[in-house]
Amino acid sequence: MLPRGAPSHQFRLTLVLAFAGSVAFAPTVDAHPHVWATVRSEIVFGPNHQITGIRHAWTFDEFYTAMAIEGLDTNKDGVYSKEELQPLAKVNVESLKDFDYFTFVHLEGEDDKMLPLKPPVDYWVDYEKSVLTLHFTLPLEKPVDPHGKPVQVDVYDPSFFVAFGFATEKPVALAGADTKGCTAEITLPDPETAADAKALTESFFSQLGPNSNFGSQFAQTAIVKCTTP
Repeated sequence: MLPRGAPSHQFRLTLVLAFAGSVAFAPTVDAHPHVWATVRSEIVFGPNHQITGIRHAWTFDEFYTAMAIEGLDTNKDGVYSKEELQPLAKVNVESLKDFDYFTFVHLEGEDDKMLPLKPPVDYWVDYEKSVLTLHFTLPLEKPVDPHGKPVQVDVYDPSFFVAFGFATEKPVALAGADTKGCTAEITLPDPETAADAKALTESFFSQLGPNSNFGSQFAQTAIVKCTTP
């Protein structure tokens, strides 16, 4: 349900991001997931080889994009400008807070100790080649040193309403002035797990509780390793 008086176009993308797990917003789709997002991320380094944040670019599928941009071309010029799309970007990054921004950062082997994230900065949405891309940066509450113990960045929707997957080309990069000796690579989930999920019915997903972490088993992980400087 949208807040009373809220412009409906601002909530197009939020229908998925803020209410992930509810099948009511995609009645024509028979099974999970309902939306696909291709992820490209930059691991942002600050001084002393420390990771200070994650810079995301999430590109959504054409079917969802077509629904999301309806009514956004307010001046009817056939172009979706950054200014026209900015309210959409704002409401979505704000709503992502309730879902931990679908981004889970932790030291390798410490999955139960997620590193706290600050609210997104430098956010915007662009529309190109019939798809929407949401850009935003998530600063870490405290910079983390990846030397000695790799840092893992998982991007997934616990309800699996949105299927996040890293891009096949240039999925993750390192950014900043002090990345020497550091690398980033992507690990993929077990393919048999993904195959088993295809056999699950929509009723299975509708019964998942709010604390379900079902989508974690499909998470693709960016692993950042650094040698001793």
